[in-house]
Amino acid sequence: MPLLEENTLPRDHPLTVPVVIIGNGPSGICLSYLLSGYRPYLDSGAVHPNPILFRKLQEAKHLSITDQDLEYLSEGLEGRSSNPAAVLFDTLLHPNADFGYEFPSVLTWRLEHQHHIPHLVLGKGTPGGAWHAMEGSMLTISLGIWMELPGVNYRDLTAGKHRSAANDRATPEEISSYYRNYVKLMGLQKNFVDNAYVTSVLRLHRAQGDVIEMVDRGDAAGSEQDVEEGDNGPASFPQGIWEVRGYQRVGDDSHVPFCLFAENVVLATGASDSPARLAVEGEDLPFVFHSISDLGAAISKGNITQSSDPVLIVGAGLSAADAILCAYNNNISILHVFRKRVDDPGLIFKQLPETLYPEYHKVYRMMCSHAAASSLFPDYSSFPEHRVASFQPDMKCVLQSANSFQVFKISMALVLIGTHPNLFFMKDQGQYLALDPNKPISCKQNPIDIHPYTFECTKESNLFAMGPLVGDNFVRFLKGGALGISSCLTKRLKKKGKLITDGGGGVGVGLACV
Repeated sequence: MPLLEENTLPRDHPLTVPVVIIGNGPSGICLSYLLSGYRPYLDSGAVHPNPILFRKLQEAKHLSITDQDLEYLSEGLEGRSSNPAAVLFDTLLHPNADFGYEFPSVLTWRLEHQHHIPHLVLGKGTPGGAWHAMEGSMLTISLGIWMELPGVNYRDLTAGKHRSAANDRATPEEISSYYRNYVKLMGLQKNFVDNAYVTSVLRLHRAQGDVIEMVDRGDAAGSEQDVEEGDNGPASFPQGIWEVRGYQRVGDDSHVPFCLFAENVVLATGASDSPARLAVEGEDLPFVFHSISDLGAAISKGNITQSSDPVLIVGAGLSAADAILCAYNNNISILHVFRKRVDDPGLIFKQLPETLYPEYHKVYRMMCSHAAASSLFPDYSSFPEHRVASFQPDMKCVLQSANSFQVFKISMALVLIGTHPNLFFMKDQGQYLALDPNKPISCKQNPIDIHPYTFECTKESNLFAMGPLVGDNFVRFLKGGALGISSCLTKRLKKKGKLITDGGGGVGVGLACV
């Protein structure tokens, strides 16, 4: 993988990249695939089950989907994403998937070097993003084939590991391995920079005379300042170019700072950076955690055993359910607290078929067991319509319902109520990019506001967002962002007559560092 070397380039020749992608999870990987010149076409032998879409595809079957009118193709399609380009790409890759069918993709992929757009993908670890940090023994909510990226069949890389045709879910370990291998198999390594931490993204604007103003600098990067023009410095760049700063962690755990300039920046950081908090007294006490991995570590180290006080698990989503299963399978006593009623139609368990997700329906039965005073789950206690009032230093928690308080002694607490993206490197934490700029970015309630077919931020030109940041929380749909962004950039470069034709080589990675 590339190393960002301080002395590779002279300081007055900083690297300018057409596209910088921040985040190396499945969003960034898929976009790198398309920007590398891999282009989707209608397979000549394929028939799409949607006759209207199939007719539209045949009208321009000689053209890549990337070059076509995505709005026209998306018209009338329905799916589980609010982004029409995401629904379009999903139905091309997995026709009628929501009806339980496993029809083959109607696309064929061609590597066309003349359409390669140089880019860098900056990630905090190895390609795969947050999948490397997930509990390896759990099963994904999505089927394994829905987790795959274009060009490499998921089952081909996990031969013999899938469970059955009816239940082909995967473990995070299998998925993270698939993404790592995908980058190698498709020859994308030259575009990826591992262990790269972005600390500042700001736009440079041309000011009067020979001065460039640095604007939109986030809190993490200091205050606004001017930069004098050099012979080949920032002032020679087009107005509105982006400056990306950060550091790369190298083998001896030292940090090498870097600075590069980008004509376009793509935010593909996902949603798992910052766990949501209860904001109650004692939440920062050392026995309160916000990640399921902390429970696994406590069990493996013997810090939590079946003779310990109960583990408090807060939340009613899939992460909380995974924690419950982990504790229950290790004979750990559980106190489960959640604010919703057990018959709340918004509970995720009501949206999952029991045949595919038997373990989650077991958790749901456990959640309902409080009403029946059942002895089926003696090490589990359910507290619906409760909230945590406080945590106390003596390892106690105070639970509050509509008309009472209860105090329990616990061994540890896991607060698993969701996560938030962390765009600390952007101005105002990136909040000004959201649908409602007066509220923090939320992948479900307040995503980044984008153009529906290009994924360009409505508040910033040449700044794009994809994946959970725009509400696409499933790998199935985040791939649509890659289609929209690559289509937009390809059309703009063609219009300017600047499409790169360097034979698909990688962009140079020596950066002017400070």
